[in-house]
Amino acid sequence: MKGILLWLDRIAVMTLKELKQLSRDPILLVVIGYFFTADIYIAGAGISIDLKNAPIAVIDRDHSAASRELIYRFQPPYFNFQQELESNRQAVRLLDEGRVLAVIDIPEHFQRDLLAGRQVAVQMQVDASNATLGTLATTYAARIVARFGMELAERGMGPVKLQALPVVEDRQRVYYNPNQADTWFMSISELLMVITMLSLMLPAAAAVREKERGTIEQLAVSPLSPTQILLPKVLAMGLAVMGGVAAALFLIIEPIFHVPIKGSIPLFFLATALYVFASSGLGLFIATLSRNLGQVVMLVLLIMMPMLLLSGAWTPPEAMPTLLREAMHLSPLFYLTEMSYAILLKGAGMEILWKQMLQLALLGSVVFAFGVWRFRRQFG
Repeated sequence: MKGILLWLDRIAVMTLKELKQLSRDPILLVVIGYFFTADIYIAGAGISIDLKNAPIAVIDRDHSAASRELIYRFQPPYFNFQQELESNRQAVRLLDEGRVLAVIDIPEHFQRDLLAGRQVAVQMQVDASNATLGTLATTYAARIVARFGMELAERGMGPVKLQALPVVEDRQRVYYNPNQADTWFMSISELLMVITMLSLMLPAAAAVREKERGTIEQLAVSPLSPTQILLPKVLAMGLAVMGGVAAALFLIIEPIFHVPIKGSIPLFFLATALYVFASSGLGLFIATLSRNLGQVVMLVLLIMMPMLLLSGAWTPPEAMPTLLREAMHLSPLFYLTEMSYAILLKGAGMEILWKQMLQLALLGSVVFAFGVWRFRRQFG
């Protein structure tokens, strides 16, 4: 019993020492504060994956009331009509220069053919160098033209005849984000990226700082075990990260972006703590390979990018090749991404997430043990 109390006392003293060292580093505190507040706000408010004010041009070869009505329907906030063109050559030049996203080409006799009940094709040339915006522009334009065609058919047939025709009614119900506000997704996604970066960098920086000051050898020959040296660094930096997560959640994500936190906050912090523990093990491994903070930053970037790409936050698992989809289970961020969105937006509880929680805990234990083993091998 006395040995356990002594072990815990050493852990507490070393953790307090790490927290004091962190409090004496104003630049690092400013960096932590910036990433958990301003960076998340910029990502949520300034980055949008929606189609907004996409510049378009039109070649109107008919100049009729019907063609003008169709052009008028391409309105903000999705489209922004720029100018009318005279030829395909002008359209190609504007698309090549990136001045417009799309060009709509309305053929001759557009109105006459519509009134006669004949099928009419409207061409749309899209700059798909940005595949996301190009796809959205094509989809939105197809809906606008389809709606225009249905309304025109209703005018010609009359409501009585139209009601006699079979109609397919598309009723959509969007779960968990009914307004499809991308700020909910972007702010949470940026928070997960910040947690990843700092949980890798802070423990590694704390250990490398000992190397730069020449105190790591003193600790290695002290009565402290490698676990008693490294675990306080993980605990102290983990507390700093968890404090930043609380600030981001209650100062930025919930009050500014109005993200409805439907699930259990303690459960979310438990999942985050397990993830910080797992990532900190990788940070300790980085520290054993680095001699200075510059090398820490380079190695953090080298390890962080595969974690982000395999997390499912940037690319859905369904869109990945089979090999990469299986490799996602080796990324701790994959489990945190699933649990974070499930807890915050869906209100999922432990009865649903226990499997991911257990997998993350096991993965974190293996990674942390690997970091301690590397430290013991280097200084043992």
